[in-house]
Amino acid sequence: MAVNSSNHYPSFDLSGKRALVTGATKGIGRHVALSLAHAGADLFLAGRNADELVELAAEVRAIGRRAETAQAELAEVDAARQLGAAALETMGGIDVLVNNAGIARIEPFLEATLEAWDETLDVNLRAPFFLTQVVARAMIAAGRGGKIINMASQAGLVALEGHGAYCASKAGLLLATKVMALELGPYNIQVNAICPTVILTPMGQQVWGDPAKRDPMLAKIPLGKFGVPGDVSGAVVFLASNAANMITGTEIVIDGGYTAI
Repeated sequence: MAVNSSNHYPSFDLSGKRALVTGATKGIGRHVALSLAHAGADLFLAGRNADELVELAAEVRAIGRRAETAQAELAEVDAARQLGAAALETMGGIDVLVNNAGIARIEPFLEATLEAWDETLDVNLRAPFFLTQVVARAMIAAGRGGKIINMASQAGLVALEGHGAYCASKAGLLLATKVMALELGPYNIQVNAICPTVILTPMGQQVWGDPAKRDPMLAKIPLGKFGVPGDVSGAVVFLASNAANMITGTEIVIDGGYTAI
């Protein structure tokens, strides 16, 4: 069987691609958005804070890429669906969806509340599930294929004390990713997840700055360090590119070896 050799020169160039990024204004999401823009993608940015969206959009436009924005409260499923519809209409289609928005409510299992459980599952699992449904339908109709990248967590693979609802939401997202990959594969839509360890965003530095909390976690990481946002955004750009066209239904674990132990 003849092989088209042009298919074997992978590129990370995202020129002409339109990406929707949720939770885009802070931490990992912000770095992901700017990395996609540097790779050539035009962006539809979603987040809670209007001022931060304006600031980020200006940075993306300074790179020379298009940036549109929408405030979104993804704890409401209708808001997730409306976000997908708005992005599709505004951009004329979406080629890359990054489900990055997420929350963590830290509570010991015996003290966990129904409110925290519901909010965590609504934002971390239900929202990406139904937002992806909207975007995937449009990808299928367009016939161009697409890339869907779900931001899961190391905590979706191994237990983390005080993170009962969070671990459950991210573990659920991992298996939902596999189901999406299975059902969307025939339409040339690749669906994958990313599982970071602690990432030193400003929030991560605040939470893990205390040596009493930091040092025991670092002792479990063979590389002996936490990640930085670029460790995650590099994986997103890879999965969004044609270099990852044969990768679907799996997760990239960015944990310095934590889960290898």
